[in-house]
Amino acid sequence: MVYRRLRGEIMHGQIAPGSALTLRGIGKRFDVSMTPAREAVRRLVAEGALSLSSSGRVSTPELSNDRIEELAALRALLEPELSARALPRAHMALIERLQSINGQISQAVAKQDAVGYIKSNLDFHRTLYLRAQAPAMLAMAETVWLQMGPTMRSLYAKLERTEIPRHHKLIVAALKAGDEPGLRVAVRADVTHGLRMLAQ
Repeated sequence: MVYRRLRGEIMHGQIAPGSALTLRGIGKRFDVSMTPAREAVRRLVAEGALSLSSSGRVSTPELSNDRIEELAALRALLEPELSARALPRAHMALIERLQSINGQISQAVAKQDAVGYIKSNLDFHRTLYLRAQAPAMLAMAETVWLQMGPTMRSLYAKLERTEIPRHHKLIVAALKAGDEPGLRVAVRADVTHGLRMLAQ
């Protein structure tokens, strides 16, 4: 499905901020006619993943500092709540899965693979939040991730990562300890730290 594949590319930072997209180009890349390409673009514009100018130009958004701050604030509200709701269902299998994803993040860092890093990082958060059993809240969080995708690619280059985010270790430790206040703090710090660097 064109929409799902293009959405994944935007969310995982495979398309740079401000990149222009054409229906013809999308159709050619995914080997589809103009109709599914147009439908995918329409849905992604509605979700804020793509911008549509008055002249009809479609591009990935270039976020202002105010917009980055707003999206960081949304993440700071939504994601600690999702993690807290997930905590009662955080059994050992989930914790082991999160540690395994942290291993994937380490591999992406070692290879300097920005897209792999972003993909694994979001997988870490999604895997935890699925346990919250709060689909509307998770859908809102994913919409924020989608709007942030191209910008996250720029952030990765700025951060010069050499290891997994230290807050991921704190999140896993809080889950093991059943520490809800500690979990909320670790998640809030993890999801806002880098974004606030971008807005400086």
